[in-house]
Amino acid sequence: MNFLKFLQKMLARVEYRGVQKYIKVPQNYENFDFLQFLQTVTDIFSLQAESLNEGLLSLTDTSGTEVDADIFDELIKSGIQNFKIGYCQYPVSDLEVCLVADETQSSVLPGPSVSPVSLPASPVSTSDRSASPASSASTASTVILSSTKNRKRGLGDLDRDEARQKIEAILRSNPKGEEIFKEYYKKKTLSDATRRQMINILIAEMTESYGRIPPTSVRTTYALGIVTLFPYLQDPYSKNGYEHYYDPDANTGYLAWRLKTVQRNSFDGSHRRSRPDLQDSPTTYRESLLTSQQLFGEECREALSVIRYSTDHSVVKERMRATFEYRQKLVHDQDATSTVLDVFPRFLDVPGLIDQDFSMMFGEEISGKFLAKWPSFFMQKVITECQSLPSNMHVEDLLAAFDSDAENDFGWDSHMSALLLLLHLLPPTSRGHKKTAKISSAQAANHLVRFLKEGASLTTFLEKVDARQPFLLCIGEQKKRIQRFFIVVDQKPIPSNAQTTVAAFDELFKAHYVFSLSYDEVLTSFYTFIQTAVYNIDIGKAKESPRVKELRARLLQER
Repeated sequence: MNFLKFLQKMLARVEYRGVQKYIKVPQNYENFDFLQFLQTVTDIFSLQAESLNEGLLSLTDTSGTEVDADIFDELIKSGIQNFKIGYCQYPVSDLEVCLVADETQSSVLPGPSVSPVSLPASPVSTSDRSASPASSASTASTVILSSTKNRKRGLGDLDRDEARQKIEAILRSNPKGEEIFKEYYKKKTLSDATRRQMINILIAEMTESYGRIPPTSVRTTYALGIVTLFPYLQDPYSKNGYEHYYDPDANTGYLAWRLKTVQRNSFDGSHRRSRPDLQDSPTTYRESLLTSQQLFGEECREALSVIRYSTDHSVVKERMRATFEYRQKLVHDQDATSTVLDVFPRFLDVPGLIDQDFSMMFGEEISGKFLAKWPSFFMQKVITECQSLPSNMHVEDLLAAFDSDAENDFGWDSHMSALLLLLHLLPPTSRGHKKTAKISSAQAANHLVRFLKEGASLTTFLEKVDARQPFLLCIGEQKKRIQRFFIVVDQKPIPSNAQTTVAAFDELFKAHYVFSLSYDEVLTSFYTFIQTAVYNIDIGKAKESPRVKELRARLLQER
């Protein structure tokens, strides 16, 4: 058979949802025509014409390497006879193409099966599924029916589709999920680090939904969902293609291994603990107490765009409320917390967003407790308690703020002075066997609040900041006359609409919870006292030093 006859008889075997057809490979003179071939596939299987016009159809070889129009003819002539057709924007492939050189070959072609999953295309018509070879002859194709195979595949279609949708929903709802999709779309695979991230997300959701020992059927569904959602991750040499994620017979695979690690850690922890499980309160995940609708997926991405570009602060605040749960997942992701101000930059120019998020966590009553209880009750108690402190220059300077006869031109106002006096009542302590130098209360104050004279360069100041935890920046002519307040997080100034130092500190405290930031080590006792005694957050759960408990008892005791 000469080459021209070979060209004239070249056929493509195309399978779509269990229906197989022979399709003549269109040719232009002695070359195979790539675009006409895609057009023929689109017509025969009643796919959306827009898919071809907009360049959404993708042809790849069996290794997953994309085939472009300029090499299509060369590959066929070089002996490459197996291809797959899918959609560029979706990581799935419903159509398998196998080129054969003679239309007289057997009408039943076994070949490898293809996982049927949903595509954004019109379904094959009923007439296509029931057509006889004679009825389809005008389309230069032959329908090959395999009723037994179709019935088996039909039974699995729903399971595959549900598994794919479940995995997609889990990943889409997680802030790191979008990075997984982006990497897969770009590289048609996942790096080891990204694969581990995906497995961690899925196991966390699995154990939360199904408990510490999820059923085998659940683990299998997750593995099936992964390779159905990301078909290039399938193993072509294994029985089902997903055994490297979970093999139900051997109980091995990435999902099984990670699950065993989680089970072992939780088991060991439950046996080691002889004391209550005390929380690091600011970094504890908390869901919204409010019933406002939360947005995820595409709606969330649209809201993020509105938040970023809207000039209407009321609209920004409304969208920020609707993305609270998404933001909480973001700040509690150890790999992503540093990006929260990049994803939600309006914290940097719309005052009040920190207070809004804190109120969504704890409610308005707890949110307002510091402003209600500190000036009217705790402030005077702290001042009285400090009268018995050993005399030193720093304590005397702070106490001078409450003496009308004392000169206090360079000191803080009464509210900030009282807060710094509390720091002297709860000084930094050595952290067990850690080899860190103990610092004084006066030195620790620099971790809590800093002063910048009005007119000085804020940019220059921030460039020199080395603090890792949030602190309050006060800008004014004098310490006791502050014009502007900022909460500094990651060297970025978040504006506060506070008019007083006590209100500004209230916002500083709340920032730890909103951004899931642990307390500065030297201020742990100070902040824990504020947390439990004033805000009444996690009473009985928070880890408190004996000194914190003693001072709380002393100040709350009626005398």
